[in-house]
Amino acid sequence: MSDKKAKLELGGESYEFGVHSGTLGPDVVDISSLYASTGAFTYDPGFTSTASCESDITFINGEEGVLLHRGYPIDQLAEKGSFLEVCYLLLYGELPNKEQMEDFEYRVTHHTMVHEQMNRFFSGFRRDAHPMAIMCGVIGAMSAFYHDSTDISDPRQRMIASLRMIAKMPTIAAMAFKYHIGQPFVYPKNDLSYAGNFLRMCFSVPCEEYEVNPVLARAMDRIFILHADHEQNASTSTVRLAGSSGANPFACIAAGIACLWGPAHGGANEAALNMLAEIGSVDQIPEYIKRAKDKNDPFRLMGFGHRVYKNYDPRAKIMQKTCHEVLAELGIKDDPLLDVAMELEKIALTDDYFVEKKLYPNIDFYSGITLKALGFPTTMFTVLFALARTVGWIAQWKEMIEDPRQKIGRPRQLYTGAPQRDYIPMEKR
Repeated sequence: MSDKKAKLELGGESYEFGVHSGTLGPDVVDISSLYASTGAFTYDPGFTSTASCESDITFINGEEGVLLHRGYPIDQLAEKGSFLEVCYLLLYGELPNKEQMEDFEYRVTHHTMVHEQMNRFFSGFRRDAHPMAIMCGVIGAMSAFYHDSTDISDPRQRMIASLRMIAKMPTIAAMAFKYHIGQPFVYPKNDLSYAGNFLRMCFSVPCEEYEVNPVLARAMDRIFILHADHEQNASTSTVRLAGSSGANPFACIAAGIACLWGPAHGGANEAALNMLAEIGSVDQIPEYIKRAKDKNDPFRLMGFGHRVYKNYDPRAKIMQKTCHEVLAELGIKDDPLLDVAMELEKIALTDDYFVEKKLYPNIDFYSGITLKALGFPTTMFTVLFALARTVGWIAQWKEMIEDPRQKIGRPRQLYTGAPQRDYIPMEKR
């Protein structure tokens, strides 16, 4: 608590509240005693001006386009690190040394297999089930298979559950993909990298050998890093809220996956890809730009602007580079979607309308094209997002559980319904 104080005038009375100052970012007014002191609540739809917790995991400065994990810029982590290195950082707070990294990789790698009975669990879904529907069900059911790591009061069980989630999520995601397209499940291999193993489980078939392409594996790994955590977004807040009740970690992650499924959250890259396909060609762009500027036209440019970033999304530049690397490796030179994307980006960065409204391209603008080029259908895009975000959810969940000040989440409301009234018998209505 800093020496600063915030004053509130209400009903002719004056009240003082403490102010917290973080390492970075704006000060926070502590209103935890507001109701007890004044009998009033704050009203903040979407909690856009409310800090729901104290955290030392991720920091975002939307005005400057900054994203830090434990203090490290996202571009440095994505360019120089690996996804498992970032996982270690998010879980333990520091980058690992060589011995720590080898031990962590070993523990994750040797937890990648799932209980054999889970194979039969998949067959209970309809063949045309959406992969995200499968993910919600299977992850939620993990507590029935791994009940030796659901005691959230035991630090050892919390860590085992964390490692299991990070290790098994690629296997389960690949199984959901294989089930979705009607191919047999592929078991993980311990001699492959995290991303390489995932690509093999998704795209190999029993009738021929599969060789992991290092360029594509590195691109996949970078995509995972870029989506690993993003502070107190909707799905992370959902995981924390579910966890605040004492729910087991598998149930909490399933809740996060369900929230992520929403098109305004995890489905944004699919929406951006669909928009590029709708535009179709570069010569159609002026018409769609005109429509985007028309307030009376329902058309909106997807993949531009961000709820948090009021500057260029720091992840978008890395995703753009990754996109080009994937297309070049696969020999995709004349992709009409990429042509449209490049021209749209150029317009967005120079057109006064977009500059004034700060509608810069975000990560979803490029990730959809990249995932499509890698061979994933749009139905898998959000599954891949969930796979990558699992470590962020787990790190945030662990932080909340280990915070002695944490309590069950219980937002208040502004009630505007009927006042108290008496029950009227049926015959008198």
